[in-house]
Amino acid sequence: MKTLLFICATMLLVAIMDLPMGYYTLLRIVVCLGCVGVLVQEVETKPSAWVFIFGGILLLFNPIFPVYLDDKSIWLPIDLISGILFTIKAFNTQNNT
Repeated sequence: MKTLLFICATMLLVAIMDLPMGYYTLLRIVVCLGCVGVLVQEVETKPSAWVFIFGGILLLFNPIFPVYLDDKSIWLPIDLISGILFTIKAFNTQNNT
């Protein structure tokens, strides 16, 4: 689980650069999987604020009904904050599977 969280965090931080649209489509899929993993893990243990945080990230990055924001400058803080949250969650995750 930690590996997936670190991959999501890295991809989100790399997304700050100006990259082709295909990268952002892949980013949506990977971040969505990471969020679902966190949500499943949190619901199986004791639900906490992480459920709401990663539920919100899941809604923003879902690939099925994508959220399109007008400008890249709007996505920059979202990518940065989401990457930081994935990193924090990765360090707070107990199991290493």
